[in-house]
Amino acid sequence: MSTDQHRSRKEKNIILTGFMGVGKTTIGHHIAQKLNRPFIDADQEIEKLLKMPVTQIFSTLGEQKFREIEKDFIIGLCKTTRRSVVSLGGGAFLQLAIRNVCLSTSYVVFLNLGWNAWKERLHLLMDNRPILQGKSLEEIEVLYHARQAVYACHHWRIDLDGLRPEEAADKIVQTIRQAWESSGPMDGTLTDV
Repeated sequence: MSTDQHRSRKEKNIILTGFMGVGKTTIGHHIAQKLNRPFIDADQEIEKLLKMPVTQIFSTLGEQKFREIEKDFIIGLCKTTRRSVVSLGGGAFLQLAIRNVCLSTSYVVFLNLGWNAWKERLHLLMDNRPILQGKSLEEIEVLYHARQAVYACHHWRIDLDGLRPEEAADKIVQTIRQAWESSGPMDGTLTDV
């Protein structure tokens, strides 16, 4: 592999996707620290831009407006930022334009937490996740399973069941470092690492 190819692999952002509440922000902070890279939480950055929490953006501007702002922010980020670890909101990958730009400019890691493990966290998420407001457990499960097909578009997947956030981050960092040094394709699954 040429030095330019090697450098270009290391310049790419690492983008974390997955269902809301799986730990993208927590794990992302660990990865950023281990790789000495900036960490960006897309939802938090949008909140700063609009000077209101996502729940308020949903209630005052509506989900469609939030998705437009989210799309513009993430596309801009992918085109202008390098060497960052980025956590996306759980619904971001529903937008084809976001999926395409992330997959073509960055390394996308799907953080997968099984339904049974995820629903144990539900009580921690209900108040600050606007998409969950007013939904029954059955409706949330349908949403969870529907989004799994969207998250299937990734370079790597890690199954989080039974892993602490730092353990998940260690597996991701180890795999990314190996991929940086390899001349092979930059995709696969972290479940076999």
